[in-house]
Amino acid sequence: MKIPFLKKKTKIPEEIFPEEPLKISDIIAPSFIEVKQNYLKIGERLAKSYFIFSYPRYLTAGWLSPIINLNVPMDISFYFHPVSNETILRNLRKRVTEVQAEIAEREEKGLIRDPSLETAYQDLESLREKLQTAQERMFRFSLYITIYGNEEKELFDVETNLRSVLESRLIYIKPALYQQKEAFISCSPYNSDLLMVTTLMNTGPLSSTFPFVSFDLSSNEGILYGINQHNSSLVLFDRFTLANGNSCVFATSGSGKSYFCKLEILRYLMLGVDNIIIDPENEYRFLAEAVGGSFLNISLASPDHINPFDLPQPREGEKAEDVLRTSIINLVGLIRIMLSGLSPEEDGIIDRAITETYAAKDITPESDQNKWGKELPFPILSDLEEVLLTMEGTDSLVKRLQRFTKGVYSQFFNQPSNIDMKDRLIVFGIRDMEDELRPMALYIILRYIWKTITLELKKRLLIIDEAWWLMQNEDGASFLFGTVKRARKYWLGVTTITQDVNDFMRSDYGRPIITNSSLTFLMKQSPATINTIQQTFNLTEEEKMLLLEAPVGEGIFFAGLKHVLIKVIASYTEDQIITTAPEEIIKIKEAKKELGG
Repeated sequence: MKIPFLKKKTKIPEEIFPEEPLKISDIIAPSFIEVKQNYLKIGERLAKSYFIFSYPRYLTAGWLSPIINLNVPMDISFYFHPVSNETILRNLRKRVTEVQAEIAEREEKGLIRDPSLETAYQDLESLREKLQTAQERMFRFSLYITIYGNEEKELFDVETNLRSVLESRLIYIKPALYQQKEAFISCSPYNSDLLMVTTLMNTGPLSSTFPFVSFDLSSNEGILYGINQHNSSLVLFDRFTLANGNSCVFATSGSGKSYFCKLEILRYLMLGVDNIIIDPENEYRFLAEAVGGSFLNISLASPDHINPFDLPQPREGEKAEDVLRTSIINLVGLIRIMLSGLSPEEDGIIDRAITETYAAKDITPESDQNKWGKELPFPILSDLEEVLLTMEGTDSLVKRLQRFTKGVYSQFFNQPSNIDMKDRLIVFGIRDMEDELRPMALYIILRYIWKTITLELKKRLLIIDEAWWLMQNEDGASFLFGTVKRARKYWLGVTTITQDVNDFMRSDYGRPIITNSSLTFLMKQSPATINTIQQTFNLTEEEKMLLLEAPVGEGIFFAGLKHVLIKVIASYTEDQIITTAPEEIIKIKEAKKELGG
């Protein structure tokens, strides 16, 4: 009897299946891809690809730049497939023979000349010669574009823009129907042209497809603003040659905006242009002293006074009644700021009272204009108070006005003007003026400056630092806008500088001031204001990020329709005059003491 052999059962351990490690492709890959007839659905996004199938006879340089500069996400791929010169020359020889034969046949038949045939013959012969002398090479060129959107309507809108831009240049595109997958891969960085929709081109027109064309802001006259970071060329031109000489500078504190403006002032002084500066931090004082200018300290304790009732001398062809009327309107605006607003009734009373105040000094439309301010002295604020005391219903106005006609406030607001503006650089320092009085002081200073500007026609720059102080109330903002708008007629360029963009743009006059400024310099911006800047100036995402991380002294410089990334540079001597860095200023002062000792 056989005894069955019993195998010993061995226990097989449970097999453990190790998890595959997570790869970068797993992270970046979409959740799914769906191939449609005329687009791909990649996760929640849509992608649609196109190819260019027709080009005009001539291509201008940079024709692709408008497409690159569209503020929409897209991928663009070029493919250059070299073609043997022998094959091309053989085909060209055959084609030239055909065209010659057709031209000869038309001549034998007595038909009129066909310009298209003659042009084709000339082009073929020219191309043959360049290929034979190795001046040109031939390629089969492919250009594919993939656009992205969240819905089909968004894709349609982008496609409409693409077509309008390209077809205006006689360049035509088509979507890759039923080949969206192949077209998408062709636009991806695989160097794989799956569509092979090609056009035969020589190197001449091919060179025009290079899309990155930087603007050049160099001219034969003007001052050096900086170095173009795109191509290392000089940004050199004269702001007075533009539609207007106005500019805006927007930047955070410490980004170099005052340094840039001082450099511009210094260089325009060398060209004979006068400069007037409203300085909220007295940081232009050293510059004024270095170039022999005047620094006027505007504060309650200062000996420098400005009378808001001063009138400019009427220019040739200007009527005295117009000058007087404009001044009265501006003074009503000033009183409105000083008294924290006026009711409609009070507005009318103040208007009438100011007219009577001038009349009490014999300053009327009928009086001799040449005697204004001389034999007929201008009134001051206390004269307006005396007139109001003689009128009914003015008790509240008189009490509110007495803040400025009596006590410490009167030291600035209730004095005749005693300043001189004959120097080529004038700085109005308002650092020591109380914050609540700054908008009023700025208004008065700006009115006095405007009186000086209209008195004599000459090239000037007016720099208003921290302009948002004036934009805090409607009357101040309105007067600033009026100054910017009328500046060109008086050969004036107004520069408005601010670090508080949101406050500036919150005013109804913020955007119009920018619109009436041919120059804009955007330096480093804070995250709190960058979205406002991006919307206002239609910046791309790359430009937005650039402004968030811009080094000191760099930014985007707009001049008319052009804009470039520039870096502000100064010579050693210029830097010693205009630097605002505290450590540098201390070194300069110590060096002066040593030299003096």
